[in-house]
Amino acid sequence: MRVPRPGSFRQQIVILTTTVTAFAMLLLTLVLQLLLTDLSSRDVERVLEDRADAVVSSVETASTDTQLVIPGQQLDAGVAVYDASGTLVGGSAPESLREEYEKLSTHTVASSTGAGEANRVRVQPFRTSGGLDGVVIVTERLAPYEEAEHYALLVSLVTGLITTAAAGLIAAWISRRALAPVAAMARTATDWSEHDLGRRFDPGPPTNELSALAGTLDTLLDRVAAAIRSEQRLTSELAHELRTPLTTVQGTADLALLRDELTPEVRTDLTEISAAAKRMSATITTLLELARNEATLVEAAQCSLAQVVGEIVETINTDQVTVTVADLDIRLAVPHDLAVRALAPLLENAARLATASVLVSATVGRGRTADIAVVDDGPGVDIALADRIFEPGVTSGSGTGLGLAIARRVARTAGGELTLENPGPPTRFVLRLPVA
Repeated sequence: MRVPRPGSFRQQIVILTTTVTAFAMLLLTLVLQLLLTDLSSRDVERVLEDRADAVVSSVETASTDTQLVIPGQQLDAGVAVYDASGTLVGGSAPESLREEYEKLSTHTVASSTGAGEANRVRVQPFRTSGGLDGVVIVTERLAPYEEAEHYALLVSLVTGLITTAAAGLIAAWISRRALAPVAAMARTATDWSEHDLGRRFDPGPPTNELSALAGTLDTLLDRVAAAIRSEQRLTSELAHELRTPLTTVQGTADLALLRDELTPEVRTDLTEISAAAKRMSATITTLLELARNEATLVEAAQCSLAQVVGEIVETINTDQVTVTVADLDIRLAVPHDLAVRALAPLLENAARLATASVLVSATVGRGRTADIAVVDDGPGVDIALADRIFEPGVTSGSGTGLGLAIARRVARTAGGELTLENPGPPTRFVLRLPVA
């Protein structure tokens, strides 16, 4: 049987069941021991009374009007008979209890008392039909009764442990059987949400908790599918609206470049405009394809991290800062354009805000991911904005505040993450992307 994972609902059920059972068994053992102790005490008193009554009866029968006669067959070990003056007339006192017997030999009231921790003594005064007074003293060892109590305690504890363990195992088995459909539904819903949003459980009218849960999951999947379709439609519309002006910009720039009378400065500007339009068009196309078929596109594409960084460095202004790129011989399991889109905002911000230098490095960490670090020596991110820097519209300087938000979204779409590890200075962002 599988052990429930720590913190799982199954574990909580098992722990609660085991705890309640253990507490109940402990309480039952305590009550049983109290009852056994009281029963043992009653048994000891009854045995002492019966033995004392038997001796008194035999003495009364055998005695004369002038003399106490003690039948020998009634004088068991620990039985002693005294006359009215406290003189021993029959039987014998145990050596360890001789003084106790002598003190009790003149008692005129029947009573029982403890003699040390190992014995119980009974004093039974009597008067024969002939008018002779006497006292019978008997003792009973407590060891057999205490031994029986100890055995009962041991049996109770062992039974309690077995019962508690059995209750825990039964709870684990029952909870696994009961929660197995829930786990299967969760796995199925996760698989459908990633690969087939059109599938549904379709449980019909709810007849129990599981069918009600299935209906709730169907509703949730409907909402997820609607949200994704809405996002895909919006992305498609935005891409369509942006492509037309981009095509116009690129076409105009390319036509202007065909003119011979352009000055070198104008030609340089037009070349940069044409290249930027091409990059933007490629990015829009990639984002559109990602929205339409996210899983297939990400799983099928790979790119070189060195090429991604090199392309970005060529497009940013490095006149005022030095961009140092470490060895980046890593292939990413991400489309080239998506990797550029995720990393470009980091390098652009670093180059814009750095005082003198920007360092780009990467290491392959656990889980087959590349941790790409971008470090700059700029003033750093305002500590008040550190937790919100990836929210749309939040910026610590000039700009729209969309670059980092889009970069994180692209990273997460590709199965990675974008984090601010140190707000600075120096400022350190880490982009984590899957390795091919």
